[in-house]
Amino acid sequence: MGSAAMRCAFAALTAVFACACRVDMHIQPKIKADRASAFFQDGRGNRPEIPDTVIHGQPHTDQLLYTGRMNGALVDQFPFPITRQVLDRGRARFNIYCTPCHDYTGSGRGMVVQRGFPAPPSYHIDRLRQAPAGHFFEVITDGYGAMFSYAGRIPVEDRWAIVAYIRALQLSQHATLDDVPADERGTLTSGGK
Repeated sequence: MGSAAMRCAFAALTAVFACACRVDMHIQPKIKADRASAFFQDGRGNRPEIPDTVIHGQPHTDQLLYTGRMNGALVDQFPFPITRQVLDRGRARFNIYCTPCHDYTGSGRGMVVQRGFPAPPSYHIDRLRQAPAGHFFEVITDGYGAMFSYAGRIPVEDRWAIVAYIRALQLSQHATLDDVPADERGTLTSGGK
């Protein structure tokens, strides 16, 4: 048998196997969301949400929570109470996502800025101290200037926690002795002795 005949026979055999082994996507079993399924061991069709991830495709019915606006205007309120736990979470997320540019105090002199990246404005300038909380949420969500959007990286509740922590940073840099509780003032003026 010649070389050409062998190649032809091989091509025909390959075509037969390729057609016989073809499995189309529309023939495979379907797993329907929110329905029981025998595919997974726990019998659910949906997989549980993974903590600290951004879930896409969910309805955004809470305008304040998802936009930082009410009736189209930026607001200076939070969609949930600010607790110590929220501030701690905000500090942790701020330290991860924001300090490379904004540094740990929010002055805008982070490590990438020290290496030549354009400096963001300090959170402590009057314009940003007077900006509503919704402004910071919107900037984190949509990006601004050289800053890109963090909407796909930071869950919405964590974005608000970061905003709460930014407010705490702003207060920390502009606090007066009158802002300290009276029973704590003595430790400050005496040098902590």
